[in-house]
Amino acid sequence: ALAQFSSYFSLLVHGLTGRFQKRKLLQLKHKFFQQNGGLFLQQHISSHQGAMAFRILSEDEFARATGNFDDTRVLGRGGHGTVYKGILEDGREVAIKRSRTVDERQSKEFAREILILSQINHRNIVKLLGSCLEVEVPMLVYEFVPNGTLFHCIHNKRHRHTTFHLGTRLRIAAEAAEALAYLHCYASPPILHGDVKSYMAKVSDLGASILSPLDRERFATESDVYSFGVVLVELITGKKALHFDGPGEDKSLAMSFVSAFKENRLVQILEAQLVSNVGEEMGELKEVAELAHQCLRLKGEERPTMKEVARTLQGLKGSVAHPWVPHNPEEVESLVSEAPSGSYLNTDTGTEYLSLRSHAMLHIDAGR
Repeated sequence: ALAQFSSYFSLLVHGLTGRFQKRKLLQLKHKFFQQNGGLFLQQHISSHQGAMAFRILSEDEFARATGNFDDTRVLGRGGHGTVYKGILEDGREVAIKRSRTVDERQSKEFAREILILSQINHRNIVKLLGSCLEVEVPMLVYEFVPNGTLFHCIHNKRHRHTTFHLGTRLRIAAEAAEALAYLHCYASPPILHGDVKSYMAKVSDLGASILSPLDRERFATESDVYSFGVVLVELITGKKALHFDGPGEDKSLAMSFVSAFKENRLVQILEAQLVSNVGEEMGELKEVAELAHQCLRLKGEERPTMKEVARTLQGLKGSVAHPWVPHNPEEVESLVSEAPSGSYLNTDTGTEYLSLRSHAMLHIDAGR
């Protein structure tokens, strides 16, 4: 009898402990949900009566979508977190960003900024589909882009299906520039990317961070322009942005390119295959190089705006004959749509910019 009582008592204690832990976990999830602005987002979604595609998902839904965050689902890792490939219950393939940390300043504005970003509807900017707010660091879910990244298109030369012609490269550059110009000029409030690089299948890394005052606006957009200049140089040289094994300035592609440009050694640094195939379009190639050089100017105020960059690249794209008709989807996934259209969520914060360095979607194969 004593043994039976002891067994019963153990089961009772175990059950009560389990209930207490479950209750404590639910309270913690509720705390994080409120802390991350869940009630604000929930109310906004409810007020739109199904008109918003953005969803608030539970931690359990994220776990099911990723096989409990299985390592085989990892698409990329970086300093801020990990991106997993997930499958939602409706069968959609998505990319799920699980961040490591978030600072208190970012947390306070998280819900409002996520709301703004969720309303970006541009076919070549990665779409933010939802978020999990019941965890300490919110998780984000984005559309899944299946065709790899620009980095692999440039640098994995052995796996190219076709010759990477100047016309193709110009199309990529022009459309990516249009997307960034769209974020800078047509969003309300304007959106700063903050981490432009060639690890892009579409223009991505759009997550929420902090609002920046207007006096930092020019500096921040200039930074995007410089980073885009590096991508432009990668496109025409076929070289990686950083070479840690190289001596001195050779470690930096930007520095090597600027030196070669100034010393009239441009042909030496351009990708040999591109130069051999460019033919009568060498003039256009040199104009792209000149534009990249402008983007890489040390003084930010001397760099062109992304709108000017996009306009120049569009003109060059129109003057170069495309080597393939119709477009070959195996060769390059369109990065950005045509002329900007539609509108963003209007807010009364016209004197502010969104900075998007943190809580950002990692590029599919992680950052450099």
